[in-house]
Amino acid sequence: MTAEEFKTRFLIQQPDSLAGVPARGNERQAAVLIPLWQRPDKADGELELILTQRAGHLNAHPGQISFPGGKQDETDASMTATALREASEEIALPSSQVNILGQLPVHNTITGFAITPVVGLVTGPFTPTLDPGEVADCFSVPWSFLLDPVNRHLKTFKRRGKSMEICFIPWRDKFIWGATAAMIDQLCNQLGAAHPALK
Repeated sequence: MTAEEFKTRFLIQQPDSLAGVPARGNERQAAVLIPLWQRPDKADGELELILTQRAGHLNAHPGQISFPGGKQDETDASMTATALREASEEIALPSSQVNILGQLPVHNTITGFAITPVVGLVTGPFTPTLDPGEVADCFSVPWSFLLDPVNRHLKTFKRRGKSMEICFIPWRDKFIWGATAAMIDQLCNQLGAAHPALK
């Protein structure tokens, strides 16, 4: 899938009510950038999803696969501003190279965060520069791999007597799971739900 195809399908499926909706509730507010990149060094035009691996020394979720993102600062004008700032700090992705398409619904985690996923297309060449205090690795996964439902797995677990569905996505030597995998799954389902013929 190319960047233009993704943009068209995302905007068709994007509920108008989500545009600019802030996270709600008493949870700690955070935002992540879901950055999709049509790499200029690849002739096939295949769209890829940029992901990071959290540094192993972090107290929260060390070593887990994640999107660039973090807690909202008082100086951030919006959740989109939070996502762009964090992406710039963590992997040196300039905000000028991100074409924001919209948001997914707020994702509430069991750790007390309300995460706003911000979807954007990365334009032009980009070489990540990692903040070693936050990020151990940065890599990309072909969007066609993620869009194929056979590669996204759901398991039901019980926590404190309640059943929970956990999504996980194995990719090479990486294991994508938890909130990151859930947001990928949500975006894939959104793109394919109303247009099964385009899958």
